[in-house]
Amino acid sequence: MTKKSCIWHNVLVKLTAQEEYGIRCLLQLARRAHESQPVTVREVAASESLSPAYAEKLLRILSRAGLAESIRGTRGGYRMTRPPEEVTMGQAIRALGGFITQSDLCARFTGQDACCVHLTDCGLRPVWTAVNLHVERLLDSMSLSSLLQGERAIASRLDETTIEWNRCLVPLQTSTPPGSTREV
Repeated sequence: MTKKSCIWHNVLVKLTAQEEYGIRCLLQLARRAHESQPVTVREVAASESLSPAYAEKLLRILSRAGLAESIRGTRGGYRMTRPPEEVTMGQAIRALGGFITQSDLCARFTGQDACCVHLTDCGLRPVWTAVNLHVERLLDSMSLSSLLQGERAIASRLDETTIEWNRCLVPLQTSTPPGSTREV
């Protein structure tokens, strides 16, 4: 799967194409959740500049995860199974590929060995675990309906969330790094 980089406030987050476009397809359903007719695959595909086959694949994944449902027939298509207020970005990401787990992280960068040389004592593992936990919490707090409010409203909400998180962060540096001096 290809990875797509999204930059927000100079923070780089990598999503698979399946996650990115799957969320976009789900948002198309969310935009029309109040309508009685389902959204056709062709409509979703055209709205996101995707091939109908790829949009169908993504919608089937979302359907298997219980976030969307397929309606058969000449007036068929897809619709959400729950209101957009009740579905989060975190749920969508999990349905489309999931978050990186600790075991995924430790298995990725093993060098030439079968397992990471830092498997028993790693200073990076708790950092990446904490970053992943914060990303999951953020995405679990964002309903699909909140993503339909427009870019400025979303950015403003994210700025507020970042300010709150920054208040809670405590510097991890407890001693003076080698080669530096501490001013008193």
